[in-house]
Amino acid sequence: MYDVAVIGGGPAGSQVAYRLAGMGYGVVVVEQKERLNEPVCCTGIVSQECVRSFTIDESVIFRRVNSAKVFSPSGKLLRLWRAEPQACIVDRAALNLAFANRAQGKGAEYVLGNPVSNIEVGNDRVSIKAARQGDSFEARAAVLATGFGSRLVGGLGLGKVGDFVVGAQTEVETIGIDEVEVYLGQEIAPAFFAWLVPTAPQRALLGLLCRHSSGLYLKKLMASLLAQGKIASASVELSYGGVPLKPLARTYGDRLIVVGSAAGQVKPITGGGIYYGLLCADMAANTLHRALSSDTLSTKNLAGYERGWKRRLGWEFKVGYWARKFNERLSDTQIDRMFDIIKSNGIDEALLKAGDLSFDWHSVPILRLIGHQALSKVIGVVKLPLHRRGRDQRESDSIN
Repeated sequence: MYDVAVIGGGPAGSQVAYRLAGMGYGVVVVEQKERLNEPVCCTGIVSQECVRSFTIDESVIFRRVNSAKVFSPSGKLLRLWRAEPQACIVDRAALNLAFANRAQGKGAEYVLGNPVSNIEVGNDRVSIKAARQGDSFEARAAVLATGFGSRLVGGLGLGKVGDFVVGAQTEVETIGIDEVEVYLGQEIAPAFFAWLVPTAPQRALLGLLCRHSSGLYLKKLMASLLAQGKIASASVELSYGGVPLKPLARTYGDRLIVVGSAAGQVKPITGGGIYYGLLCADMAANTLHRALSSDTLSTKNLAGYERGWKRRLGWEFKVGYWARKFNERLSDTQIDRMFDIIKSNGIDEALLKAGDLSFDWHSVPILRLIGHQALSKVIGVVKLPLHRRGRDQRESDSIN
């Protein structure tokens, strides 16, 4: 019997495996894909902070970026630029493999090409049944890192993610594109946004998020960019994926912990989940280490995991989701007007110069932007989320 079975071999699952195997526990990772470096429907933009914190190898980084062009619905441009790199574009498939190799180096065992069909929690173990006939695993505890939409999570009584969108993405050949571009507008990605992210000379990832018909909107955007001379062809295959906007109702149970996108630990503004998932993976490993050491893997003893990630990330999720819902109410005319005010008042330059502007931590700039006097005249009266009343308040604030 293993100490821990991790279901899912993405970065979050492999980080849990790496940490626990490094502490001497017997860990198995069960992954449904045949290869860990299979293509992933994810743009793969992570911050410099993430790269440093988790020692992401240079070999998986396509390029570093320090600027982005943001286009309003009518085509008005805001160019965001800083002298130093703000983010890295990584090869997501290679990133999966790199984290798995790191975990295997500590002794974690990987079983590939074997989807898990059922999980049963007993008094002293978790029994995991895989799709391959005769394959089953037993462990003292299980970590679900299955990505968004797995039926295993709901089947274990942990609820479901309260809100989500669907992303569509493809790789395109570009012409003269050397900066990240972001597009806003109801005709482009209703209430959300689209992106063109260069990965290599004349190559980029093109995608968008929206609540419905994401593939249709992406094809329309490709046709527009083709007509503008930004891409060379619109005849490409699309990939799709769900993106949670709110955390899971509960992320722990008897002998169970859920991490990453499966737990809804994703930035509501951008849909990025790599860094937050890795942070939560470390918290999960620490919680499991304490519980395994004392052989007390009850719901009560694993509850500290959720308290921990809410303390660290709960306020960001709350403000980010509020901003996401607020943004869905804005018309194209309001967004265009906001662009004018931001440029004419130098709000963009002020934000970029602020020392607390971060690629990962959005709550401060969101509240500062929304609260700006000039912008408030355009967007009208809005009810801001409750301000923090100290560090402990983030833990107790409900975000579901």
